Amino acid sequence: MDLGLAGKTALVTGASAGIGRGIAKALAAEGVRLAVTARRRDKLDELAQETGARMTVIEADFMAEGAPQKIAEAALKGLGGVDILVNNAGGSRAFTLESTEAQWEEAMTLNFTRQRQLAHALLGQMIERKWGRIVNITGKSEPDGINGAFAAKAAMHAWAKGLSREVGKHGITVNCIPPGRIHSEQILRNYTPEFRKWQAEHEIPMGRYGEPEDIANLVCFLASPRASYITGAVIPVDGGLRRYQF
Repeated sequence: MDLGLAGKTALVTGASAGIGRGIAKALAAEGVRLAVTARRRDKLDELAQETGARMTVIEADFMAEGAPQKIAEAALKGLGGVDILVNNAGGSRAFTLESTEAQWEEAMTLNFTRQRQLAHALLGQMIERKWGRIVNITGKSEPDGINGAFAAKAAMHAWAKGLSREVGKHGITVNCIPPGRIHSEQILRNYTPEFRKWQAEHEIPMGRYGEPEDIANLVCFLASPRASYITGAVIPVDGGLRRYQF
């Protein structure tokens, strides 16, 4: 199926590794011109070299004050316009009852506020062209315990749904993809090989952890002209992971 993405432009955050890297590679393979951003410039340069695609590489700390505006400006300068925004940057933040306000603020900023700010920095030019796609990589809304990232992702789902109703008339769609267990640096860091094997066998009906490509394939479809009537949706990619609720 020709997704009709060739010649479109996209900005992918958190593109240096894992899911973000997989998404950037898949979009590049579809002929999308890319701007990629993360803190590790060397990893972004490796990504561009690996794909053979000319990319606008933006080394940036997403948490820095004013980062969304600076990233948006760099992407617009490099690409001439941004048709597709993939909000992928973020990270789990497992908390306890003793977690501080500063920890909560950091988790909400990293996993919700910066994504919202970046989207709003790019919306104007999408509205002018009457076309745009915003795809947010999110997470569980009903976690097993206290996790600042999951609280932020619940906010993302609510914000994205509301935004979709405001911008649909301009040809812009807004969707969220909560990943289940997808191989990434974070997964390898947080879960032992023994636990990953046990969970794949006992809690994931597909019998395996997912790969970044499993997320990337859905992102490419949602970013395409073929998905013009899908908006405000939360679409999990989790292999049927049990106890994964929304």
